[in-house]
Amino acid sequence: MSNKAVEEGVPYSLHCFINEGEESIKTAPSTRLLTILRDELKLTGTKRSCDIGRCGACMVLIDGKAVNSCLAMAYQCSGKHITSIEGVALQGIDYIQQAFLEEGGFQCGYCTPGMIVSVKALLDDNSEPTDDEIAEALSGNICRCTGYGGIWRAVKQAVERKRQLLAMEQKEELI
Repeated sequence: MSNKAVEEGVPYSLHCFINEGEESIKTAPSTRLLTILRDELKLTGTKRSCDIGRCGACMVLIDGKAVNSCLAMAYQCSGKHITSIEGVALQGIDYIQQAFLEEGGFQCGYCTPGMIVSVKALLDDNSEPTDDEIAEALSGNICRCTGYGGIWRAVKQAVERKRQLLAMEQKEELI
């Protein structure tokens, strides 16, 4: 779609994949992905907070990369694979979510979906991140309760669990 059509608000049919399901949504091309997720699809795990891409509460994966959904417009999502917090654990609690539960990686919980999505993006790309890489991956997420100690422990546990999962997969391949 041309930028001119986007600016003029021409009706738009967004076709994409959300949490492994195919979606076609009629919307204005400038509608934010956050609005589509929460208001159209009722996927309310993705939180609305700052609306300017600073807090990370609305973080989703777009083609495997962590993106603030408040900054992604409908026309930018065409054909993309989008994963919200609801899609992180389609088969039950994910190992990252389990680590957050066990390590107290949340207080009020508002930032938790964005934190988990950011950690998923990191660990899907890098199974053995350094502390600096973890800090960088979480730099776009703010915890208003300042629960960073629990969050850090949860991420470190998730890193260890990812190592264990990869080791088990390698063993199974050898059998």
